[in-house]
Amino acid sequence: MLRTLGLFVATAVAEIVGCYLPYLWLREGKTVWLLLPAALSLALFAWLLTLHPNAAGRVYAAYGGVYIFVALLWLWWVDGIRPTLWDLVGVVVALLGMAIIMFAPRPS
Repeated sequence: MLRTLGLFVATAVAEIVGCYLPYLWLREGKTVWLLLPAALSLALFAWLLTLHPNAAGRVYAAYGGVYIFVALLWLWWVDGIRPTLWDLVGVVVALLGMAIIMFAPRPS
């Protein structure tokens, strides 16, 4: 379970970095060279998704919950905006959904 959660967090960070760097280039006027690490980060994101042992559709569905959690951490740590109570309620609901999808008993 911890391996799955850690893999989801690493996957989310890779996706967010891969999208944030082009944002910096397009919206903040940073160097175009940010596109190179962005592309590498998105390639890492795609590769990390392949490491999950479950069916791809289930992984993608559950990953969304962890992505929401990591995105709110990013909002707080990188953007300097503290999540609201409703942000936190939403992330709890999303993580509960992820846990149900990933860890519910399944017929063999």
